[in-house]
Amino acid sequence: MSSYLFYDLETTGLNPAFDQVLQFAAIRTDMAFQELERHEIRIRLRPDVLIAPGALITHRIPLDVLGMGELEYDAIRRIHSLLNTRGTLSLGYNTLNFDDIFLRFAFYRNLLPPYTHQFSSGCSRMDVFPLTIFYHLFRPEVLNWPELDGRVSLKLENLNRENGLASGMAHDAMVDVEATLALAKILASEKEMWEYLVAGFDKKKDGLRLDQLPEAFQSSLGIHSYGVLTGSEPGSKNGYQAPVLGLGQSIPYSNQSLWLRLDTEDLQKTDPENPEATSFVIRKRSGEPPFVLPPASRFWERLGDEKNRLAEENMAWLRSRPDVLASIGKYHRQYRYPDIEGIDPDAALYQKGFLSKAEQIQCSDFHTMDLAGKLAFLPEISMDLRTLAARLLFRNGLGEQHPLVEEAGRQQMASLTAGAGESLPKDWRGGGRRTVYHVFDEIKEIRAEGRLDEEQIQLLHALEEDMKKRFSL
Repeated sequence: MSSYLFYDLETTGLNPAFDQVLQFAAIRTDMAFQELERHEIRIRLRPDVLIAPGALITHRIPLDVLGMGELEYDAIRRIHSLLNTRGTLSLGYNTLNFDDIFLRFAFYRNLLPPYTHQFSSGCSRMDVFPLTIFYHLFRPEVLNWPELDGRVSLKLENLNRENGLASGMAHDAMVDVEATLALAKILASEKEMWEYLVAGFDKKKDGLRLDQLPEAFQSSLGIHSYGVLTGSEPGSKNGYQAPVLGLGQSIPYSNQSLWLRLDTEDLQKTDPENPEATSFVIRKRSGEPPFVLPPASRFWERLGDEKNRLAEENMAWLRSRPDVLASIGKYHRQYRYPDIEGIDPDAALYQKGFLSKAEQIQCSDFHTMDLAGKLAFLPEISMDLRTLAARLLFRNGLGEQHPLVEEAGRQQMASLTAGAGESLPKDWRGGGRRTVYHVFDEIKEIRAEGRLDEEQIQLLHALEEDMKKRFSL
């Protein structure tokens, strides 16, 4: 690696397939955290996106500001270039669970390679949030830890307030980037711990650590190693840790190892005919959190007496019931994410899989053409890419008189006013796209909670009036 790129996003909502990025902020540093450059990109709200009221009152970007900024196509290409600069390690706070996924879908619908920033040209990714969990557990003296309702909060805004990491409003992208960079500097001061955790984001090193976990026992499935899975997946109520038993690799997704939680009360009620009902498996991708620590006493004992007892009893029970263990392993190893019938093209990144070589060439050619060339090229692109390309042009006010672009825009706008019982575009999880009626309902729910300050009240009022005016409601 030659540089870190700390970044953060503000978005119109939580759905990477149907929402959009509104603000991108980044600071590039050398590997000693010395700032080299910074970037802030504000993106114009697309005509086919409705902002979620909850997002609006969180980042507090006024509607008139949302109407300004760069076109999405131009902005996303710039962001793609930043993350794909040779030797870039891109990272932020909880980016692997949110921001990185958002960018992946943004790259995809703008006909850009969605994964190259993970591996190409010496680039890779990391996340400061899971590192912070480890420091909270094993080096708590490095930070002041905020508490809410008697429990430590690892939200960035609370860590910032407690430790004075950066000044400015929470949920402003640049403020969050500055806070994350300051946090990383503090964590990296514990050099040995930092280097150990950073190595976990390397697929080979992470894989080697998993291979070195001790064997619990063997079954018809093979060797079962065990350890203490540590990360956000077990949840704060469980102290971010869970005892786990290895079940091997997923068959359809070879980059996923499977880890059966041993701290669940219902595991011994498992029916071999219905193993998914009472077996809780965490899927771990190579070089990504959560990380599995060896069951050394300093890690295992942190689980507490009750979890220790439950884990040992469950492990002994599984060993005595090879038929149940085989059923659990077979189900989870063979499990495939369900294909969503009628999935929207914007959401089909995972279901479609990697683009063919021919499609990659078509995307690359599309970006080099002027508008006339792009419009002439539309009928020649594969059907899946044609829809994405036509939508891209519509969203950015390009070639709107072309019949394919015009039809794409008409369909996109019509779905925003779909009523109850009407079919909505589906994302990869089967969820529907936000409509204007969803926006009105969410505004009512937020108001009913009665926790708004004056600025938030005005923002929601402006949004409500804008929706009525835009859609003649």
